Amino acid sequence: MKTSTDELLVFVTVIDAGSITAAAEKLEQTVSGVSRALTRLEKQLGVALILRTTRRLQLTEEGELFLERARAILAAMEDAEEAVSRHREQPSGRLRVDAATPFMLHCVVPHMAAFAARYPDIQLELTSNERIVDLLEQRVDIAIRIGALQDSTLHARSLGVSRRRVVASPAYLAAHGTPRTLAQLREHRLIGFTAPVQLNRWPLRPDGHAAPATAAGASVAAQASLLDEAAPEGFAIHPALAASSGETIRQLALADAGVACLSDFMTAADRAAGRLVTLLDDALVAERQPIHAVYYRSAALAARVQCFLAFIGGRLEEQA
Repeated sequence: MKTSTDELLVFVTVIDAGSITAAAEKLEQTVSGVSRALTRLEKQLGVALILRTTRRLQLTEEGELFLERARAILAAMEDAEEAVSRHREQPSGRLRVDAATPFMLHCVVPHMAAFAARYPDIQLELTSNERIVDLLEQRVDIAIRIGALQDSTLHARSLGVSRRRVVASPAYLAAHGTPRTLAQLREHRLIGFTAPVQLNRWPLRPDGHAAPATAAGASVAAQASLLDEAAPEGFAIHPALAASSGETIRQLALADAGVACLSDFMTAADRAAGRLVTLLDDALVAERQPIHAVYYRSAALAARVQCFLAFIGGRLEEQA
C-alpha cells in the first residue's frame, strides 16, 4: 500500500508541533488517530522514523531523510492548490488573526465589514492576546506584533509605526493640575502596565523647564536622579494604577483616573474629540514603535494571508 499525503502531513506536523498530542490538536484529530497514522507510515516504509520516549520525540537518520522529502512533497501540493486558488481569483477558507486587544479594536475591527464584503469566502477568526502567542500552538495564521521582532523563523510584513504620547482627560487635569515638568509629572497618579515592564518607561527627555543644576533648594542627588529618569532610554514610572491591557488603561484615562502613555492608534479619536489631551509634548522623544504582521510560509494559506495583509495595510496607511 502506498503512502498517503495525509500520513505525510501527520508526520511533518508531529515534528513541527513537538509532540503527538500537540499535532493532534493542530490537525483536529484524536491522539490515537495520529499515533496510528505514524505507526502505519513506518510499517509501510519498513523503518522507524521517530524514536518515542516519555519526554521527547527524536528523529532517526531515516526520519531526517524522509522529513526533508515529505516537506518538499507537501510544499509542491500546496503550491498546486494555491495555483488553483489564484485561478479562481477568489481566496477562500479559514484565516485566524491574532493581535493585542487595543490594536484589534482600533485598527482591525473597524475595517472587517469591508473586508468581508470584498472576500466573502474567507472565514475570518479574530483573537486577542496581550502577550506574544506561539502561532503553531494557538493555530494562528497571522499575528500582529508591536515593537521589535524577536522570532527570526517567521516571515514579517511591516504595517507601519506608531508613537506613544502622554495623555490625560481634561477633567482629571482640572482637578489635579497640568504637569509642566518631569518632577511635577511624578506627583500625579500615573497609570501603567502590569507587563511588559518596558511599557512603564515613557518616551520623555528633559523638557527644558525643569530647574537647572544650580537651582536653590535642589540637591545634586535629587537632580541627578531626575536626569537619570529622563535619560534617552526613557522616563521610568512607578504606576499608582496598572492594567494588563492598553485598552483598559485608555478607559481608565477617559474615566479621569490619571495620566497614561498610550500609542497614537489607540488615542487618535479621543485626542481629536478633546476627550484626552497630550502632556509634556516638548519633552516627548520621537519614538517609533514598529508594527508587523508575522506568519509562517504556507502556500495553501498564501492567498488568504496576502489579501488580508494588503487590505489591512492599505487601510492603516489611509488611517495614518
